Amino acid sequence: MRVRTQVTRVEHDRAQREYFERTVKETMVPRATPYLARQVEETLRFAQVSPSDRILEVGCGMGRYTLPLAERGCRVEGLDLSPVLLDRLQGYNRGRFQIPLHCCAIEDVPPDLSGAFDVILGFFVLHHFHELQRPFAAMAPLLKPGGRIVFLEPNPFNILYYLQILITPGMTWQGDGGVVHMRRHVVFSAMKKAGLEPRALSRFGFLPPFLRNRAWGSPVETFLEAFPLWRPALPFQLFGADRL
Repeated sequence: MRVRTQVTRVEHDRAQREYFERTVKETMVPRATPYLARQVEETLRFAQVSPSDRILEVGCGMGRYTLPLAERGCRVEGLDLSPVLLDRLQGYNRGRFQIPLHCCAIEDVPPDLSGAFDVILGFFVLHHFHELQRPFAAMAPLLKPGGRIVFLEPNPFNILYYLQILITPGMTWQGDGGVVHMRRHVVFSAMKKAGLEPRALSRFGFLPPFLRNRAWGSPVETFLEAFPLWRPALPFQLFGADRL
């Protein structure tokens, strides 16, 4: 798979760190909203998470999803490239939860975490990777036998993502353009080459946050999701794989 081969992983990771550290991106700030809660709940359901599962969240950033996971009683640990973002996560946490944090790339996780996790989760992080096969190959040994990997990602067939990159301050094609690679055959191929067994793809969502967060947002979104015509373009998609 030819993805950003013009730069090395180290160079790419450095650029990603700078992209996320230079300003506090408002869309990444932890907030308790129905829009965010739906994303967390759909991901936990798809991953079949149980209360006893030890979870690693890859690309946890400032804790936008880490903290809601902890609030739900999940045994979550966070991993991110950026010490700056992890410091911000600690600030938003305000000492409420004991969340172990790991500052490194997924390819550089310490060997003592081998076989430690039941579930690896990621929220809108795959499309920021330099490429996919090596990260998946690095995740597989971190799982216990029968463990699973689940990532929530943008749907590249939803045109609104490209409009968002164009008009949102702080977003750039260099930083977020990897959304174009979040296609079924690209992601599943990388998973298989890493020795993982992909699950069926699941899509959901419809309304933007300012509508989904209204009192009537949930039933309206459920109604709209049911139409087969636009299901292929629903904005959120869940990729999953199992360790055999």
